[in-house]
Amino acid sequence: MPDDYIKLEVLDNSGSSVSTTDSNDIPIKRSKFTIHGMTCSSCVGIIENFLSNTDGIISVQVALLQETADIKFNPKIIDEDEIIEQISCVGFEAKLIKQSERNTLSLDIGGMTCSSCVGIIESFMSTVDGVLDIKVNLALENARVLYDPDQIGVRDIIKNIEDVGFTARISSYKPDESKNMQREEIEKLKKTLFYSVCLTVPVFLIGMILHKVKICHFLFTSYIFNGISIADFLMFSLTTPVQFVIGKRFYINGWKSIKHGGANMDVLVALGTSCAYFYSVMVLLLAYVSPMGPIMSDQIAMKTFFDTSASLITFILLGKYLEIIAKGKTSEAIKKLISLQVTNAILLEFDEEGMVIDEKEISIELVQRGDTLKVLPGSKIPTDGQVVSGVSSIDESIITGESLPVTKKQGDQVIGGTLNQKGTLHIKATRVGGDTSLAQIIKLVEKAQTERAPIQSLADRVSGIFVPTVITLGVLTFVVWIIAGASGWAHDYIVASNSSVFQFALRNAISVIVIACPCALGLATPTAVMVGTGIGAQCGILIKGGAHLETAHKISAVIFDKTGTLTSGKPTVTHSTIIGSSATKHHMDKKSFFEIVASAEAASEHPLAGAIVNYAFTVCDVNSTHVPTNFESVTGSGIRCTIKDIDVMIGNMKWIQEEGISFNSADKTEQESHIRKLENEGNTVVFVVMNQEITGYIAISDQLKPEARATITELKKLGIFPWMVTGDNQRTANAIASQVGITQVFAEVLPSNKSKKVQELKQQGHIVAMIGDGINDSPALAEADIGIAIGAGTDIAIEAADIVLVKSDLRDVITAISLSKTTFNRIRLNYLWATLYNILGIPLAAGVLIPFGISIPPMIAGMAMAFSSISVVLSSLHLKTYKKPRIPLATDRQMEFKRSKIHFDLPSKPSPSLSSSTSSTSSNHISIQIEKQSLLSSSQEDD
Repeated sequence: MPDDYIKLEVLDNSGSSVSTTDSNDIPIKRSKFTIHGMTCSSCVGIIENFLSNTDGIISVQVALLQETADIKFNPKIIDEDEIIEQISCVGFEAKLIKQSERNTLSLDIGGMTCSSCVGIIESFMSTVDGVLDIKVNLALENARVLYDPDQIGVRDIIKNIEDVGFTARISSYKPDESKNMQREEIEKLKKTLFYSVCLTVPVFLIGMILHKVKICHFLFTSYIFNGISIADFLMFSLTTPVQFVIGKRFYINGWKSIKHGGANMDVLVALGTSCAYFYSVMVLLLAYVSPMGPIMSDQIAMKTFFDTSASLITFILLGKYLEIIAKGKTSEAIKKLISLQVTNAILLEFDEEGMVIDEKEISIELVQRGDTLKVLPGSKIPTDGQVVSGVSSIDESIITGESLPVTKKQGDQVIGGTLNQKGTLHIKATRVGGDTSLAQIIKLVEKAQTERAPIQSLADRVSGIFVPTVITLGVLTFVVWIIAGASGWAHDYIVASNSSVFQFALRNAISVIVIACPCALGLATPTAVMVGTGIGAQCGILIKGGAHLETAHKISAVIFDKTGTLTSGKPTVTHSTIIGSSATKHHMDKKSFFEIVASAEAASEHPLAGAIVNYAFTVCDVNSTHVPTNFESVTGSGIRCTIKDIDVMIGNMKWIQEEGISFNSADKTEQESHIRKLENEGNTVVFVVMNQEITGYIAISDQLKPEARATITELKKLGIFPWMVTGDNQRTANAIASQVGITQVFAEVLPSNKSKKVQELKQQGHIVAMIGDGINDSPALAEADIGIAIGAGTDIAIEAADIVLVKSDLRDVITAISLSKTTFNRIRLNYLWATLYNILGIPLAAGVLIPFGISIPPMIAGMAMAFSSISVVLSSLHLKTYKKPRIPLATDRQMEFKRSKIHFDLPSKPSPSLSSSTSSTSSNHISIQIEKQSLLSSSQEDD
């Protein structure tokens, strides 16, 4: 491979990766699909063989259990839709899984003033070859660009943006550099504003105040040139640098926006101030030509508007300066996260015997996976890792939102960026660089703050016609007042203002042009979304975009996965019954039984399998297992294999019965009654079949999360219907559901059918949220209007979800919905204010209330324009007062019904006072069952 060869990878609109991987510049795209309808490995072979022979397909990897396909292909020959069609040709249903946009180009954009600037950049860049997609955020002043590296590079993208009249630079996640960039921008604007104020204050005093002071009359009666007074000359001299040096940014940006088919706020400012300035210059020229000065027909001397021009530019710069400071506060959440990133780490080096021989401080960029790092008390954890030695308390509040510190000891996982409070820790780095939890959270939050909410599309359309409409209204205002003055209708108002008809009409037209502000409309949504998603991140809720934040408040139905979502996801064996069989020597003891069962389940990745294996080794004294042969996992049903020449099947009753296997008629009724009792208590019963005979069954229980019932109760109060979906049988599912207060249950649902249940509710008109944590939940999470993943779940589930609950606390579902409602209400309020401001401000500036003695001079109009956007930003900042709902797990008046079981396995003979937990007379283990029931309060009985 040549030295100058570089592999580039970006993501297209679907989130699929695009790369060039060989010197022939063949583009390779990688996408992931969910595939429904697969039942066995033959289905996998059919799909892989068929797609492998399809033009454009480079490689195919189909996972049966996950029901996914990872496909690499040439996007110039075939695309995702055609791949889906090819899969449907062989009888399967496929859907593209949208993945995160990991390697997109992020740019900081300078020079934007309103939402029209956003439209100009996006519309122009969309026509550039190689740019697949671009999203510009006005509030954050940045852009995310999806591009094809075969057609365009980073330098070309930046150059194209600069050609439109804006500055662009690659964004940096380094906290110091980020702060410096913002500080530089604020300092630059502050310096410009200082010079503008110094030049404008004298102009304002001369034009508005000094002519009323007797001692200063000489400024207006003494002439420097023929007909030009000292006052006019001073105002001209001071205003000119304000207009063309300090205000050149408005001319440059305004011209570039017009040149590319748009019009922004800069056009309005340049037009309004130019009218005032050049009219004033015309008055000076006329005064110079006529020694008596320009006199109008009504004997009123023509006045200059230099004070109007200079004051407008100064007020608008002041508003921009305050707006930048206010907008900076809206992104405090992302800044706090960025500031958590550690810059250095202490690396430990060991000798062959494992003794520390050296420790040195290195840059965090040099840390590699597997390195052992030393974390001192009071310092931050440098990267994600596992504690090797030491005990300490870690403050994880900035990541999880949980205020109480968490004790960490050997074997525990730690998160980079969290604070080590007490002891010294040695940790082994498990994730580094962009793979760390903090880096991923930063990317998610930034992505969420960049993507716009659907409601913003209305403002974007309005902004596109806003400036031309305002200019038209300004011209119309001028014409109307000229006609009104010429006809004599407005004579009294014009005389009262000590102006000519032309001056009066021009002043009102300038007021109309400068009071209208598209900025307020453009900032209404992104600033609220930034604050809302930032608050969510601080509460341990990652919302992946403004669209999801907007949709969440409309949720009408929530589907909960059971295992790992409503329950802790750590099932344990609570009961076992050994029946025996003629083929396996009827009196099989518990150890021998679980030795075979554990050998079979050890090859399975199902959570229940782990519980059975753990029980076998810790309780039944099994110390070794056998390697199974002919192992097969039947999705949603169970497993089958051969162990020591015994054909073993372990799975649910439905599958066992489908295989034609049932209990012996002698004890069938007794066993079925016992099984129903176990299932009614919330246990999942797994059946063991050896050589086509049921030889026993195992009851497994997964404890409910303590916040599950409180969350369901709160959802009902909000008018949201809760559902539960599980692969468990109906009785077990109903038992679990009744404990948390869910009445609607989808039971015995295969993983592949979970997404169909989501579709059913959507077809009924519901806005559906799906909450899950497992790989098999990812299709349903992607299908739902809002997919909510438990933070402790799998990476695939988190990838497919729209909202991630970092703390894995179900009550955060309520917080997410509440935050969505609060944020969306604030967006509505922002739009209402921005709309009313322009609807009321423009007519007032045009002079509709002049007959009643109310008018808005251009300077006041400019001040109003400058502060309109500030008011919207401050309104969004008010969201920071949001308090998450307090949902207690229990109250004094409402005690949850609890039933707990304690089992003691004693190596002794049966006693008349104790009942055996198994039906096998040879079992030497005794189970004592103690039931405890707390009194139900009257309020819960009503529920």
